[in-house]
Amino acid sequence: MKMLQFIMKNIFIGIPLILVLALASCTNSNRSNPRDLSEENERIDQIIWDAAFQDLDGNQVTAADFEGKVVLFDFWETWCGPCLQVFPTMDSLQNEYPDDFVVVAVNLNNSDTIEDVRSFKDKNEYDFVYTLDTEKIGDKIIKLGIPFKVYFDPDGYLIKTELGSAGPESDYRKTKEIIEQNKTS
Repeated sequence: MKMLQFIMKNIFIGIPLILVLALASCTNSNRSNPRDLSEENERIDQIIWDAAFQDLDGNQVTAADFEGKVVLFDFWETWCGPCLQVFPTMDSLQNEYPDDFVVVAVNLNNSDTIEDVRSFKDKNEYDFVYTLDTEKIGDKIIKLGIPFKVYFDPDGYLIKTELGSAGPESDYRKTKEIIEQNKTS
């Protein structure tokens, strides 16, 4: 009788434990980026992959939405001169590689309001996916300031992060090289 109680007790504990472990192994929490990343960039890779930004219509936007394209998550605000200086360059690359490259302009939403971002979008003809950082992802990944760029490959893995800007021409060359090395078409 004690043996039967022991078996039943272990079945009731063991089965739920096995289910929990099986479900945990099916999540993306253990992403395996094919690149040799620093610990910090591995952390950023996971945070961006798990993040959901909000577009100007209130819809969720995630990294997975852009499978098949090189993605630039560009963290910015409307007052940031270096951020805005490079927008024409990134828009040009997006037009040059419409099937291979997309810019997700992630407004940190610290000093800007959604109205500020809408107004900026209306006054500028950049064909970006404008989003708001409603989950405060920027606070988790940006250490020094903006512009802060996060590049993802067409399979949804971090390529690199970049703080600041080296100017439109240099940013054009660097980003074009990233696109050329990672595009799928």
